[in-house]
Amino acid sequence: MLTSYEIRQMFIDYFVKHGHTAVPSSSLVPANDPTLLFTNAGMNQFKDVFLGIEHRDYRRAVTAQRCMRAGGKHNDLDTVGRTPRHHTFFEMLGNFSFGDYFKREAIAYAWEFLTQKAGIPAERMWVTVYLDDDEAFELWQEVAGIAPERIIRLGEKDNFWSMGDTGPCGPCSEIIYDRGPEYRCSDPNCGVGTCDCDRWLEVWNLVFMQYDRDQDGKMTPLPKPSIDTGMGLERLASILQGVDSNYETDLFTPIIKEIEGLTGQRYDKGPAGFPFRVIADHIRACTFLVIDGILPGNEGRGYVLRRILRRAVRFGKILGLNEPFFYRLVPAVIEMMKHAYPEVREKQQYVEQVIRMEEERFLTTLNDGLRKVEDIVDRLRREGSRTISGKDAFMLYDTFGFPIDLTEDVAEEYGLKVDKAEFEAMMEEQKERGRRSFKNNEAFALEKAITAILEGENPTDFVGYQCLEWESEILAIIKNGEGAASAADEEAIVVLMETPFYAESGGQVADVGIIKGPEGEMEVTDVQKAAGWILHYGRVKGILRQGQVVQARVDADRRKATAANHTATHLLHQALRETVGEYAQQKGSLVEPERLRFDFSHFAPLTPEEIQRIEEIVNEKVWSLLPVKVRQTSLSEAKRLGAIALFGEKYGDQVRVVEVEGFSRELCGGTHVKNTGEIGLFRIVSEASIGAGLRRIEAVTGSEAYRSLRQSEEELRRAAALMKVVPTEVAERTEVLLRQLRETEKELEALKTRMEKEKAANVLDQAVKVQDISVLTAEIQASDMNSLRQNAETLRDKLGTSVVVLGSRIDDKVGLAAFVSKELAERGLHAGKIISEVAKIVGGGGGGRQDMAQAGGKNPAKLSEALQAAREIIENSLL
Repeated sequence: MLTSYEIRQMFIDYFVKHGHTAVPSSSLVPANDPTLLFTNAGMNQFKDVFLGIEHRDYRRAVTAQRCMRAGGKHNDLDTVGRTPRHHTFFEMLGNFSFGDYFKREAIAYAWEFLTQKAGIPAERMWVTVYLDDDEAFELWQEVAGIAPERIIRLGEKDNFWSMGDTGPCGPCSEIIYDRGPEYRCSDPNCGVGTCDCDRWLEVWNLVFMQYDRDQDGKMTPLPKPSIDTGMGLERLASILQGVDSNYETDLFTPIIKEIEGLTGQRYDKGPAGFPFRVIADHIRACTFLVIDGILPGNEGRGYVLRRILRRAVRFGKILGLNEPFFYRLVPAVIEMMKHAYPEVREKQQYVEQVIRMEEERFLTTLNDGLRKVEDIVDRLRREGSRTISGKDAFMLYDTFGFPIDLTEDVAEEYGLKVDKAEFEAMMEEQKERGRRSFKNNEAFALEKAITAILEGENPTDFVGYQCLEWESEILAIIKNGEGAASAADEEAIVVLMETPFYAESGGQVADVGIIKGPEGEMEVTDVQKAAGWILHYGRVKGILRQGQVVQARVDADRRKATAANHTATHLLHQALRETVGEYAQQKGSLVEPERLRFDFSHFAPLTPEEIQRIEEIVNEKVWSLLPVKVRQTSLSEAKRLGAIALFGEKYGDQVRVVEVEGFSRELCGGTHVKNTGEIGLFRIVSEASIGAGLRRIEAVTGSEAYRSLRQSEEELRRAAALMKVVPTEVAERTEVLLRQLRETEKELEALKTRMEKEKAANVLDQAVKVQDISVLTAEIQASDMNSLRQNAETLRDKLGTSVVVLGSRIDDKVGLAAFVSKELAERGLHAGKIISEVAKIVGGGGGGRQDMAQAGGKNPAKLSEALQAAREIIENSLL
């Protein structure tokens, strides 16, 4: 039997033998394509080649491409685990022709590979073609010898492919594998093209790109037709390995075996195995998403990763996995994929860390969330309703971190539905509240007013890249949202025909300065964009009139400092990627004259060594006096040059590329220095978390960096004076003082523990006998959970064959610990089950092993009631 690795390699080798270039899989994050959430097909990395805007030194290619379909237009998340063939993450095998061969060769290659190389019986395969594609219909008979009755014509929905509303498109032809009549469904019309049951397996899709569709829908034949094909490795493996489901191939069985080991349960191929299949699929997706630089978050790709990961954790809980487990499946994925993708081995530890952190974060709220769901279900049953409201679903999302699909999964288990429309409306309302007031209130009305006032006028021409002073004409003056002929000694907005003032955008603050006219001047304090025009905000002294010619002058020192910080931001971005990896992606920035701020994706704090290395790289580039070049070019050319584009940003056909020679290249509309030497000095002043998987660096340059260094030096001198040492001995003296402090704290802690144990020993008298077994439930004083556990364990050991449940009021909350002696645990008494029931009374949750468990709660007032309940539960279990 061929392994999946051998199948993958056999496919690539076959096409290399037939003149194709083997191209490595691209990332799941499409390169410089902000329009696409994930790579979802093999052709994504060749998109610009098919469009004719990128040229490569080969005309035939073959790939095994990593793909994701979980979010956006292509989303298989809901069907994962329910069918034998749908996945979030999968590998697509594909061969491509860029104006080289066409239908005849594509059909011949596909048929020869499947029948002769893979050894699939020809009589088990059917073919579909586009309704009007007579050429393909004839070629399948001529080249492959397929009988006409096994070639099914289908319409545009099934067998016509297009890249978008306009552009390259064409008919496609799909190869279908017949698993046999034993797999057919009950539909009397079951057949290719009419049924989607498990009998008919879609194996390979051949796309014949032969037309160019214009905006009117007219299709013109392409001068050089092309080929794009795609075949799922998982489906092909299921055929060649002779199994009924993709989950029974060697791409999934090692993971499922690991899940069996963690749960102590056997995998069931039927409905009972659904949680196994979901977890096995999702760990593959999460592993490769993290490898490709995505971190859990609340937006875009990060949110999709979070949804998938949390969904898997919830299904783990259904299997009895109440502690972090998901990250422990990563090694199985790495071991399976390391030969096909050698780079994954280097990131195994990193992937495990990211997944574990997110898993732990979710588990802290999951139990509370599930209890809330139970409350909602109970309420709905009393009300006779079968729908969880969008309001409740939003509360679960907003308070407990439940993605909507997780709520839908739980609802389905209770036979309920979710009002998704109301949920989405509330989500949109939340987003709307979070948007800038510019979109919500007076400024929105102002934009409409400006559009009406300036109707027919050209947008403001920005000339500030070339100069900081410019003579221009006043197009409009706006006061209180209305056009005015003049402004005198008052606040106003001025719109110029051309301006050197940079409007706030791309994280860079606006310029300030003066607009001087023949009768007065405006001190410009803010500059914003609206509907293509640039608005200058400020106070007029004297009079400015519409139509006047004025002198617009930017504050040069402020602009220079801002430009230095903006270029430093680009240097920081590249230095960061070189130091911690390309997954450290920009998520936001602020560029001011005094400082810069840079937000990026990263799961852990930067180490002091990493911060030092980043500073060293940036300053090395500053002191190398590198030229900073700016060019206008096409978006496709910028991509070819490797310029960094930010996901979520919209770019036109022409873009501005800022390049620090030999070091960094980004799409950017901001202002920059001409040479890195103008930055002078770069210093990081802080690095901190701003959210899950997000970090923020704040830094200063030039004179501000020098001032920061002097301030640090002064603080060091003060510390040295307090310690009565010279500055170079501060660190050594601090270590001595900290060591002495730790020793004193240890002595105090030991004393506290001894006193607590002495007090705890006094509760031994409260133990009762139930059939010669000691049962102790009591409240004690404990400084923390560790102390509570130690006391409970000590008391159990002293009592011999016993069950001990202790509670304590710790920082206005409740701590609970349960210990069961070994012989009772072996007889089936379970500490985790006892503590789980007791914790509900104090408004908390917890769990643990057979012999030891712990829990927390929010209601200290009910601690006595909880301990009484614990005694009753134990006594009932022993009787």
